[in-house]
Amino acid sequence: MSKRIPIIAGNWKMNNTNQAAENLIKELKPLVKGARAEVVVCVPFTAISTAVKATKGSNIAVGAQNVAWADSGAFTGEISADMLVELGVKYAIVGHSERRTMFGETDETVNKRTKQAIKKGLVTILCIGETLAEREGGSMEAVLKTQIEGGFSGIGANELKNIIVAYEPVWAIGTGVTATKEQAQDTILYVRKTLAGIYGEQTAQTIRIQYGGSMNGGNVDELMAQPDIDGGLIGGASLKAVDFSKVVNFTCR
Repeated sequence: MSKRIPIIAGNWKMNNTNQAAENLIKELKPLVKGARAEVVVCVPFTAISTAVKATKGSNIAVGAQNVAWADSGAFTGEISADMLVELGVKYAIVGHSERRTMFGETDETVNKRTKQAIKKGLVTILCIGETLAEREGGSMEAVLKTQIEGGFSGIGANELKNIIVAYEPVWAIGTGVTATKEQAQDTILYVRKTLAGIYGEQTAQTIRIQYGGSMNGGNVDELMAQPDIDGGLIGGASLKAVDFSKVVNFTCR
């Protein structure tokens, strides 16, 4: 049994107004109060204050879906770590595949955002993943290695306690297609081995790695039974309280 504490994080993406956020969290709280995993909801910036207030006194933490690499300044459309921390945010997603593919995020910007987030005390969910073409073309391992080396550049072993890796096969996000439990385990094991090459095996064994490709109530147990999978970054299934609670309340460990 892994000593790493499982973590299930819901990524709402660009969904839920303030009222919808409040309603969803209110419905979710009693459903996950007995969870053995850390529970996080990563909400739109506009819903953060509402979500923090709604989760108060519960076992649900609030995360943001991005964080700027600078303290302040001329960065239109960005949100600083200080702004998030002031609101009560505990986690921040960095480098999600949608940010990479639609909004020009690179390994360099992911690295800068990660460094800033952990400097300010946010736990960072650092996303990596390959496309279907990259997997089928045989370059999956090279792609992941490049993303890991770039994302973790200049980050010391003592800072890893504030970083969670989310492996998200791009071809399985929002498509309903899920990697088999064997594919997910084998790839996440490769991610852990790559991290071991940077930080050493003992340190790599302490890093939590989530699976982020269409995990849901129907497949969570078989995925979470894998020795190197420490949780999930949940998209669509996090938008309904009952669906998300089924993921949070997995029974395999």
